[in-house]
Amino acid sequence: MVGNPNSGKSTLFNALTGLNQKTGNFPGVTVDKKSGFLKIAGEGLDHTVNVEFVDLPGTYSLYPKSLDERVAFEVLCNPGNEDYPDVTIIVADASNLKRNLFLVSQIIDLKTPVILTLNMMDLVEKEGDIIDTVRLSEKLGVKTIAVSARSKGGVEALKQALLQPLPVPQYDFVDIKKLAPELIDDIAGIIKVNSDFAAFQIINNFSEIHYFDKEPGKKEKIAALLNAETIDTNKLQSQETVERYKVINRIAEECITHKSEVKTESFSHKLDSILTHHIWGYAIFLGILFLIFQTIFFLAAYPMKWIEMLFVSFSTLASHTLPHGELANLFVNGILAGLSGVVVFVPQIALLFTFIAILEDTGYMARVSFIMDKLMRRFGLNGRSVIPLMSGVACAIPAIMSTRTMSSWKERIITIMVTPLMSCSARLPVYTLLISLVVPADKTLGFFNYQGLILMCLYLIGFIAAMTAAFVMQQILKAREKSYFIMELPVYRSPQWRTVWLTIFDKVKSFLFDAGKIILAISVILWFLSSHAPSGTMEKIEKKYEDPAVTSKYSEGERNAKISSEKLEASYAGILGKSIEPVIAPLGFDWKIGIALVTSFAAREVFVGTMATIYSAGSSDNTQTIREKMHAEINPETGQPKFSIAVGFSLLIFYAFAMQCMSTMAVVYRETKHWKWPVIQFLFMGTLAYISSFIVYHLLK
Repeated sequence: MVGNPNSGKSTLFNALTGLNQKTGNFPGVTVDKKSGFLKIAGEGLDHTVNVEFVDLPGTYSLYPKSLDERVAFEVLCNPGNEDYPDVTIIVADASNLKRNLFLVSQIIDLKTPVILTLNMMDLVEKEGDIIDTVRLSEKLGVKTIAVSARSKGGVEALKQALLQPLPVPQYDFVDIKKLAPELIDDIAGIIKVNSDFAAFQIINNFSEIHYFDKEPGKKEKIAALLNAETIDTNKLQSQETVERYKVINRIAEECITHKSEVKTESFSHKLDSILTHHIWGYAIFLGILFLIFQTIFFLAAYPMKWIEMLFVSFSTLASHTLPHGELANLFVNGILAGLSGVVVFVPQIALLFTFIAILEDTGYMARVSFIMDKLMRRFGLNGRSVIPLMSGVACAIPAIMSTRTMSSWKERIITIMVTPLMSCSARLPVYTLLISLVVPADKTLGFFNYQGLILMCLYLIGFIAAMTAAFVMQQILKAREKSYFIMELPVYRSPQWRTVWLTIFDKVKSFLFDAGKIILAISVILWFLSSHAPSGTMEKIEKKYEDPAVTSKYSEGERNAKISSEKLEASYAGILGKSIEPVIAPLGFDWKIGIALVTSFAAREVFVGTMATIYSAGSSDNTQTIREKMHAEINPETGQPKFSIAVGFSLLIFYAFAMQCMSTMAVVYRETKHWKWPVIQFLFMGTLAYISSFIVYHLLK
């Protein structure tokens, strides 16, 4: 499946495959390969046909300007590629057909079986225009099907078309050979090609093509052939474009009937005059962010409370039911405590991705890229950087991978380096836990909740830090290349709830099973470290509190709490925490927080699971939630709550800036092909986090 960006290709892909999808990598490259599977029962067939759909990155032409477009080029133009299609489904935006036909014509000239799907036909009908699909099919020489992917109109017809014999297009859309006749013949004599246009592509994209690397002899012959000629590839591409649009214009005149030559201003244009305004556009965007974070705190509070109480009930039941011993301790203070630190934040994760999916599906996120372009250029970026940065609010890993759409090396490196400063969903559990500890839930500013305001500020701080870092890097990195930003603004549409649901399901599943596995594994390891100590240490603590002189000072509950607390401090985890405490003490952090900082390098959200395990191991009371235990802890030096405003905000700022995600660093290395970039990233973010946290703590204490 291939098509222009915003043609509805992914919506059609979801309509065909539903939840039956998997994500991997294209062979030899790190670009995501999204595959979907479907069993089609053919009319008159006594068996089903298994079909694999591969969703290629969006592209406007077969002249790759970025890594994403290069993948589409390699798959479609290399018959030896393992992903080379039996059938190419071209998804075209029927409401903007003339522009989409450029890519369609290029793929037709590759001489492979093609089905052209005219998507968004509902918009065409709404405008009162008419597309003669039968005539269009005759003119192009390929099977043409009208679909509306959002409503699944025409999807069944597309499925059945896949089962029918599809002939290879018989004639050339344009006579490409006349642009370079001798070269095309010479290349066709060296390497087997399906068409003149395939040979023409080798002339234009020789340095980008790797599909005959396994045949060095032929590659050397072609290189020598091209070096012997003075070839202006820009001129060749321009000539090809002119020739194609001559034919496209004729076809459009014959096959498309417009309701009126004078078009009235569309609803999207009217709305854009407000949402992309040079002043109101920014104000509305900030207002939308403000409402999102207010809603995340307000709506998620109820299910989070229910989940917390459910785990408290499980812990209490397990404590009273299971026989006392190591296994019961592991289950209650290791596994259940770790799980509670994961599951409790599902409501907030689900809400965050619900809003992101709605903004993307309505077409608003494209407007955000547009209005931010002018601002971004002042910091060494452009509007194309907005997509990775906004995606970074969900997760830095796919966000960094999405920089492949950027053609400028300098802007791509800067975007990769600063994207982890955007507050990702892994930070959300940390933020909400700490904010709920230091900011009362009933604290409001008029109608607005302080907790939601602070959460929004943390996200804005991340963005400001990213822009500042980008500005500094712009001065350091040197490159002469100039970038451009061309983006199609899709029409506004109501969100497709199926797509929203698929996004939420995928992200929550990823959080529970990907992050959850790490959190659970670390929780079990931490349970062991916090429940065991050097030989004889635990027994000494128990004997100490068996002394009647000591026991008489405390009630049974206080005695048990003292024993649990001292055992935790004397454990292997306590020893580890105490060893790093001198380094983090200037930030207001104690050894317990220190352990969480260390484990967080596996994944930021592990902080919550770590605190849950530590406070469960350090307490004999299973009737309190983790937040209640942390809130009740007293600093022995000050007699005040351990998590004061100074400590809470110092920790929030540390997590806002620190690079605490090994997976992100691995992806940065994979994308940049050099360890220096992730090392630089780790050092500058760590230094920024430490200094900022130090300043905040000493200002507020």
